[in-house]
Amino acid sequence: MEVPASIEIAKHTLLSGGLILAIGTITGLIAQKIKIPDVAVFPIVGVVIGPEALGLINIKADSALYQIILLFGASYILFDGGASLRFNVLAQTVVSESAFNDATGAIVTFGVLAVAMGTGEFSLTSSLLDLLRQLVFGIVAGGVLGYLAALLIAHERWAFLAEYAPVVTVMAVIGAYFAADGLQASGFTAVFVFGIMLGNQDAFGFKLGAGDARKLQEFATTTAFIMRLFIFILLGAQVDFALIGLYLPGGVMVIAVFMLVARPVTVFLCALPDRRAEWSFNEMLFMCWTRETGVIPAALAGLLLGMKAPGAQMIASVTFIAVLMTILIQAPTTKWLARKLEILEASKRN
Repeated sequence: MEVPASIEIAKHTLLSGGLILAIGTITGLIAQKIKIPDVAVFPIVGVVIGPEALGLINIKADSALYQIILLFGASYILFDGGASLRFNVLAQTVVSESAFNDATGAIVTFGVLAVAMGTGEFSLTSSLLDLLRQLVFGIVAGGVLGYLAALLIAHERWAFLAEYAPVVTVMAVIGAYFAADGLQASGFTAVFVFGIMLGNQDAFGFKLGAGDARKLQEFATTTAFIMRLFIFILLGAQVDFALIGLYLPGGVMVIAVFMLVARPVTVFLCALPDRRAEWSFNEMLFMCWTRETGVIPAALAGLLLGMKAPGAQMIASVTFIAVLMTILIQAPTTKWLARKLEILEASKRN
């Protein structure tokens, strides 16, 4: 009996997903043991098991599966980033800056894409107004749904979904994204704000039980890890060695300028006027070198590939180079630099 093509496609997809999950989990464990960021290894693993090398997986950039992974993965990771922030310690500048930049960068990316693909016209005033509108509507959508989710899982009287808190987060992340999208606003901003609202539920007088809170945290951490490994491994699997070789010199120079010139200038311009925080020179130097980065740019590059946007292959190649440079060079040296600058908290020096 001949097996239908749809069954063969389903089996191939399931096998690819299983391989990515298994290899990614082992890779994450190894990275943890040797104390390097797992996202530094995932893209390399993707290259090795992708069609350019061993050919164990071959998921096309324009396939529905790849695009679903990127959309949901980026959304859930932004939600998790928002949930990790706290109103009373938002001076966690490096983390909060990264999260806000990711959401804003996603809006700008698709705004520029609309112009590049001829579906929009560029005007500085209208572009800024559109950015503001998307941010405001995204914040409102995420804020409302975040408050509602917190109410249903953590309110003293109305928390009838507390036992299903992990499922609520998945539903609400998807709901927040599409609620904002329906308002022609930023879905990424919405899920980020949703995460902030849920993560700061105590500020609204809500409190999730200790057992339910632990279960939710474990689920969110695990889900974010799975999405991270899929996004980065699939990014590596899309790499074209010929294009990497073509764009490597220029990509390295561009990223070097970002790392060594653009970011330090930006940090000092933004931090020096902030008299309230009273940043020391060493703290500003640390911020110049350190940034949480990678997942959302990787996801956006994959989305552009799937949309066959102009220059998408070049963007994906340079993004791959940027992710590797920032993660392999900056991430492993963060603690060392903090010690040298004597800004590491005493409890964390040992």
